[in-house]
Amino acid sequence: MATEVKHNTEQTRFEIWVDDEMAGFTEYKPRGEQRAFIHTEIADKFGGKGLAMQVIREALDATREEGLQLLPYCPAVRKFLTKNADYVALVPEDRRAEFDL
Repeated sequence: MATEVKHNTEQTRFEIWVDDEMAGFTEYKPRGEQRAFIHTEIADKFGGKGLAMQVIREALDATREEGLQLLPYCPAVRKFLTKNADYVALVPEDRRAEFDL
């Protein structure tokens, strides 16, 4: 199973592909110097393989590399942050309590 994460800027989301099929995505809304992640979805047939965490990790890595901040409205993104504390710094300090971080 070959996986690849692609940044689809037209649809403002990071997609995860398995072989030649899109397995899911994490969607965001651009807000100036921030990305507000609002929804993550993995197709049922690809569930339970860790793909949600993979696409979120790569999306947050890209967000960091672009010098942007993160607003984790998506529950899956917040869950990822609770398990990967080194990404919490992407959330503006004055907004962390809003997301229980």
